[in-house]
Amino acid sequence: MDGSFVARPARTTCPYCGVGCGVLATPDGRGGATIAGDPDHPANQGRLCSKGSALGETLSLEDRLLHPEIGGKRASWDAALDAVAEGFRRGLAQHGPEGVALYVSGQLLTEDYYATNKFAKGVLGTANIDSNSRLCMASAVAAHTRAFGEDVVPGTYEDLELADTVVLVGSNLAWCHPVLFQRVMAAKAARPSMTLIVVDPRRTATCEGAELHLPLRPGSDVALFAALLTHLQDRGLADRAWLAAHAEGAEAALEAARAIAPQAAALTGLDPALIARFCAAWAASPRTVTLWSMGVNQSSAGTDKANAIINCHLLTGRIGRPGAGPFSVTGQPNAMGGRETGALATMLAGHLRFDVPAEHAALAAFWNAPGLPRAPGLKATQLFAALEAQRIGALWVMATNPAVSLPDGDAVRGALARAPFLVVSEVTRRSDTAAYAHVRLPALAWAEKTGTVTNSERVISRQRGFLPAPGEARPDWWMVAEVARRLGHEGFGWAGPAAIFREHAAVTGLARPSARAFDISGLAGLADDAYAALAPTRWPVPADGPVAARFFAHGGVLAGRARLVPTPFRAPVEDVSAAFPLRLLTGRLRDQWHTMTRTGAVPRLMAHSPEPTLTLHPADAQGLAPGALVAAESVRGRAIFRLALDEGQARGTAFAPMHWAAELAPSGRVNALVAPHGDPVSFQPELKNAAIRVSAYGAAWHAAVLSATRLPRDLAPYEAAIAVEGGWRHELAGQGAPAEAFARLLRLIDAPGMAWQRMEDPAAGLFRAAAIRCGRLAGAVLLGPDAALPPRAWLAALLASEGPLEPADRAALLAGARPGGPPPSPLVCACHGVTAAAIQACGGDGARVGAETRAGTGCGSCKPEIAALLARLAPA
Repeated sequence: MDGSFVARPARTTCPYCGVGCGVLATPDGRGGATIAGDPDHPANQGRLCSKGSALGETLSLEDRLLHPEIGGKRASWDAALDAVAEGFRRGLAQHGPEGVALYVSGQLLTEDYYATNKFAKGVLGTANIDSNSRLCMASAVAAHTRAFGEDVVPGTYEDLELADTVVLVGSNLAWCHPVLFQRVMAAKAARPSMTLIVVDPRRTATCEGAELHLPLRPGSDVALFAALLTHLQDRGLADRAWLAAHAEGAEAALEAARAIAPQAAALTGLDPALIARFCAAWAASPRTVTLWSMGVNQSSAGTDKANAIINCHLLTGRIGRPGAGPFSVTGQPNAMGGRETGALATMLAGHLRFDVPAEHAALAAFWNAPGLPRAPGLKATQLFAALEAQRIGALWVMATNPAVSLPDGDAVRGALARAPFLVVSEVTRRSDTAAYAHVRLPALAWAEKTGTVTNSERVISRQRGFLPAPGEARPDWWMVAEVARRLGHEGFGWAGPAAIFREHAAVTGLARPSARAFDISGLAGLADDAYAALAPTRWPVPADGPVAARFFAHGGVLAGRARLVPTPFRAPVEDVSAAFPLRLLTGRLRDQWHTMTRTGAVPRLMAHSPEPTLTLHPADAQGLAPGALVAAESVRGRAIFRLALDEGQARGTAFAPMHWAAELAPSGRVNALVAPHGDPVSFQPELKNAAIRVSAYGAAWHAAVLSATRLPRDLAPYEAAIAVEGGWRHELAGQGAPAEAFARLLRLIDAPGMAWQRMEDPAAGLFRAAAIRCGRLAGAVLLGPDAALPPRAWLAALLASEGPLEPADRAALLAGARPGGPPPSPLVCACHGVTAAAIQACGGDGARVGAETRAGTGCGSCKPEIAALLARLAPA
């Protein structure tokens, strides 16, 4: 390190979920950084989750895409950008504007989003630009628009702390938005009378802090909230004065609800007494926040579900007041920014609308874009169906991994493989989608790029680069501007992100004097230095007029009158059948993010859930044992998982995480099972209701391999590559002769200078080997006829050890455990590396756990698991 280096913390924003936590990142002068929560940021007030606290461990350049590539070979930027321009020129010539497309991401900064949307709609003349936000937020956007005339989140995070009752619908907040959950739990600890209610088919970690859990049947939320709406009306809780002044549609919404409410118990599968308790609790609490997330949105009835929630708040006037309102929390760091810039096929920039001629004309004039499309374009699943049908001649994918994240995953991979021209701008080589690209463009990563993001409570925060750009990586907005210039278009000559932000802010003022809630025109004159220093700022920020922390605080709805929307009950599109009797729910894990291209290489984030797992209720396991491998099949695909059993899993359902890509677990891609059915209003796919069947996966052998480097892919029908300190652990299972598999795996990790210990018992199908080089463990292969292999944790720790092996360790290598050593224990706290055994050693004393092990004192997302462990230790 240069002795003159002085570490200066940068105030930036976490790149994970939509909470939008502030981060203090201090470069270490060696390409890394120390990470801390920003105590002055309003979203997190210094807290970070396990993923956020591990951001400093994701900064390696090992898997970075550092140079442009054409056909897999390094190219200059000029050659690559010329190729992109020519590919889109050819696509336009062959198919017209309807035959070119962009698929973008909530990982982009607002400035990247704005430039990309302007390029698509203003240069290419296509509305075929959609975002992976279509997979998470589209139903909330559509519901907001139907209810409020615009995509507006009414409340703030503070409302979660001020509420007397917080209802979480389809949200495992403890794992998916841990910092918000800790804010709720801290408020609850300070005010024990506060009530937490969870509506979710699964008993998740979030339920550990709740007074009431409603394990409703997947897809039945509309029926539950129809029962609530009629209950509120029947108890005289409709706010008639508020409705008369500010809303319409109450009678039609109530009529639709009354048609459903008598069947609510049958449709939801809930005990009528439980529904009655829920309705009574909601009704008795004027300060109620109903928060929803992916369990509501990712549905073929997602928009109706969200509107059914909003209807209850509108009927009672419980909206816009401190501690009251419907609240949609976003899944990505800048899903809101993408909505603001119009980077969805259904929107124009700045919340302007296709169907308002004056607004369309104003944007076309501002952009000098006479070819600005006049109607929405292809939404995500439609776009890739068109690609498969060869109706898309050129596609640019930015900062997202649709080969893994979209439903009907095998069909999407087939479409990508057949794409006439595919551009991928990416950070990592480990993206499944990048493998299909004709042109790969190296993008800046979180630690290097500069711009803004907007979180779930409408707060715009700065993201500030604190590391230099590696290799030839460039900002996404710069790539777009260069291609636009090559296609002969002006208007992309920005000197930097501040100039783009000013233009974006100016667009939000074009609709005036029409009523649009989203307005940051007051920031359109922001100078470069003011942009650099911009503090977290909640919109709206109008050029003139009042600034609102909460919308509708005084009843006013900026885009006219609010509307209660009739929400008839519709069952999920793909229902269960005798051939496929289980409903598959998908979702997130506590320590992982999206398709694991960032988190999958961090050992402590992999330790809690290291393999793709399918969870069933024990009664649905049909004799299958936990830890066994199972095959899950739907009409669309097949995947192999490690089985887990959980009494909290609803009968007739299964749960599998969404994260595993082919790069780490080719057989664990859950979306290969999921159908592309979509909501008819939002076009959001039904990601939480695939019909599947589960059976034992009959492997001839099971193996675990430890190596210093990651092994090649496609070694076996089941495989999972798991990052550990000092190397990689590979879990494998397959067919064929065990002895041949063992010999093949040995050859993969053998290297000059290795001395081998081996044990082989072909008759029993048992094979073990450990390699020693320079006195240290260099690798190991454990293979047997079933999953009962020696434990791997101790061997993995030896792989990371820098000193020579002790004699007792050498002697125990093939056993997988040192004689007399502690048995392996699963990780519970990722922030501080605390195992279940260390927690149990505190003797059931919660105070000792925090004081002696620090477990639960970081992000707090492990607290429900700690509580469950301590409860099992409590005397009966």
